[in-house]
Amino acid sequence: MTKMEELARKASSCSVDEFCHLIRGVISSLTEEKSKSLRGAVKREGGLIYLPSKGKVLVIGDLHGDLDSLVFILKSSKLLERLTRENDVFAVFLGDYGDRGSYPAEVYHIVLTLRSIFREKIVMLRGNHEGPEDMTFRPHDLPYFLRRRFGEGWRKVYVELRQLFDLLYHSAVVEGKYLMLHGGLPENVNSLSDIAWAHDAHPAKSYLEEILWNDPGEEEMSSPSPRGAGRIFASKVTNTTLNRLGVKTLIRSHEPCDGTAVQQKGRILTLFSRKGPPYYNSQAAYLEIDLAREAMDAYELARQAHHF
Repeated sequence: MTKMEELARKASSCSVDEFCHLIRGVISSLTEEKSKSLRGAVKREGGLIYLPSKGKVLVIGDLHGDLDSLVFILKSSKLLERLTRENDVFAVFLGDYGDRGSYPAEVYHIVLTLRSIFREKIVMLRGNHEGPEDMTFRPHDLPYFLRRRFGEGWRKVYVELRQLFDLLYHSAVVEGKYLMLHGGLPENVNSLSDIAWAHDAHPAKSYLEEILWNDPGEEEMSSPSPRGAGRIFASKVTNTTLNRLGVKTLIRSHEPCDGTAVQQKGRILTLFSRKGPPYYNSQAAYLEIDLAREAMDAYELARQAHHF
């Protein structure tokens, strides 16, 4: 049995107590990690991860309970083998691990297991489906699928996951090159520190809401989002904010597409890593970036993405 097969088997057969133990271990690891912000291969500031300027990073967009796509990505990229063998390989998940798909428990279990084994090499960002409790979202069928998977013990798993959500990072940066987050750019941020401490400013400031919920638009002016949270942010916001933050390209997920979509003249790449209902997109994609290379725009990133 390969390592990937063993990982999938454990995800499909673990007990409630085993799953809760895994979640609590990651909670403990994240809590410890955030108290030692300058140690290890990556630097941390609040909810922001600073990735190094060398090595490789695998970027994975929304999964929404799509176990098949996650397993395919891990096999195709040989991520487990590379994480074990190489010191400078990282993976960034852009959030939305559950809801809408049939196997959220298994997806969470695999990603959390990777995080437990490889620690800071696995960056779990929060999406709007891992947002704070005062930000409601639909659909939220995670409880249904946890109940189907674990029976009466599902609530224990759900409570642990809700505690985990508030400890997840919400952004990652490769300085001078890329900003990675789930939704979009907050309109009035002045620095990376504003991004980093968005969770502390919530709800007095809308930074966290916008990071998790915003979508890019092609209009000249920003506008309220039809999602009921966040905003549709204009290219002027993107150009001003990315220049202010000193990065070239925003890499985000949050919107379904056929794997990748380039927006706002190449300053934004949307990456979507699940297939099937309810979106019925024909392709999904993941991205591998050489961190030592000169920064690429979204057109270049989309061309080198792995579509499947």
